[in-house]
Amino acid sequence: MVKRNRDVRSMDVTADGEGIVAHAGARLISGMAEMVGLGDAWSVAMAPTVRRRRAIDPGWVLVDLAVTLADGGDCLSDLRTLRDQPDLFGRVASAPTAWRVIDSIDDALLDALRAGRAKARATAWAAGGAPDRITLDFDATLVTAHSEKQDAAATYKMGFGFHPLGCWLDETNEALAAILRPGNAGANTAADHVTVLDMALAQLPVKPKGLDPDSGVEMLARADSAGATHGFVDALRERGIEFSVGFDVTEDVRLAILALPEDAWGEAIRQDCKVREGAEIAELTAYLDLSTWPEGTRAIVRREEPHPGAQFNLFDPAGWRHQVFICDSEDPDISYLEARHRGHARVEDRIRCAKDTGLRNFPFHDFAANQAWLEVVLGASDLIAWTQLLCLDGELATAEPKRLRYCLLHTPGRLAHHARRTVLRLARNWPWADQLRLAFVRLRKIPRLA
Repeated sequence: MVKRNRDVRSMDVTADGEGIVAHAGARLISGMAEMVGLGDAWSVAMAPTVRRRRAIDPGWVLVDLAVTLADGGDCLSDLRTLRDQPDLFGRVASAPTAWRVIDSIDDALLDALRAGRAKARATAWAAGGAPDRITLDFDATLVTAHSEKQDAAATYKMGFGFHPLGCWLDETNEALAAILRPGNAGANTAADHVTVLDMALAQLPVKPKGLDPDSGVEMLARADSAGATHGFVDALRERGIEFSVGFDVTEDVRLAILALPEDAWGEAIRQDCKVREGAEIAELTAYLDLSTWPEGTRAIVRREEPHPGAQFNLFDPAGWRHQVFICDSEDPDISYLEARHRGHARVEDRIRCAKDTGLRNFPFHDFAANQAWLEVVLGASDLIAWTQLLCLDGELATAEPKRLRYCLLHTPGRLAHHARRTVLRLARNWPWADQLRLAFVRLRKIPRLA
């Protein structure tokens, strides 16, 4: 017999507690929207839709929806998490009211909402959230539609739904821009990449060198091989943005790889600049015709041992797997350039987190409403990023949404009222209670821009 080592005691359960709130940490996300001015900016953007003075502010309805998504919701009815706790979140709209707000958003209002998010970003950056470098990561993802929706279509992976394309800021995890596209939209559509690029640049408080030679900053744009189109690369060059994009291993590229002498291969490095075992790199520029690409374009190839379970193809000389990318950097250290490009893989983490923050589901039938939903998802992702940048440190400053919710956002508490003040009391034995308390202290210190 195994002796039980847990003391599970029986207990009586009552439903007469007062002042108790759940998801107390989600008030931190709502407070961030207030402090950086996102709520006020969206309120101004949605002002043309207001018909009655006593109606719930539609801009704040969208903020509450963004907080709900940051807290783990994925549909309008999940607003109830906030609405059932008015002492913590104030007056929150019903699901029908929220739907009417979403349904009222046309292209002009969508542009105004994006401008409001850019204004809030400027406040967050001025408060200390500005990155030292700017790396724009572009990628598309598939979102399954489980019912018939406007412009949903079959995808290249034999599914059905949408194929949104977005841009994330690697250094801060901010979701800069995204457009909703049918499921059959091409992954390498240059016009869509350029559209998202311009939307992303409009979100930044700074401009690239090409658009502002005097005060502009250096920027890098990364993409997989879907970004290796002349239209997209030319647009980056016109805006003075350095590029680093994947390149298809076509027949010409294979012949160039085979022409490389063995002594052309050098060591590959990891992100921490240590040698990456089982991988080598080489410059391929002299063996390829890159004359149709912008002047200064270079091609770099990596070969590595296949991971366990990998399937070989007809072109795997000596058992190596090969990947190629092109860039226009003048840096002679190709090991650094290759490691820098490989950092583009982090965009998959950004997409996964976005899908955990509302992107997994487009809940409406109308395409325009789902595009508005996508903008709210970006707002929720930004609120999480700004909260981590400005209010958190240590492990929680880089935690993914799932862990952030467990440690902070879903923390219960008790509201106490004393001397015309409301106090949120957290359990003293909760491991992250002091970190949540300190986060609220930091939140109140964020300066507001005029």
